[in-house]
Amino acid sequence: MRKFFINRLKEPSSWRGLILIATAFGMDLNPEQAYAIASFGIAMAGGVGVVTADKLRK
Repeated sequence: MRKFFINRLKEPSSWRGLILIATAFGMDLNPEQAYAIASFGIAMAGGVGVVTADKLRK
């Protein structure tokens, strides 16, 4: 089970998913804070996509 989670954490999609979930938890704040958190979360998810390589399965 531990190896499963470690392998998932090596995948960019897992990091994007975790960032987006964490961003969603910040939506219970006032609108200005929620907007700032959403913008930051989207930027982080995009950053993960930019800096991680795509692995093609053979």
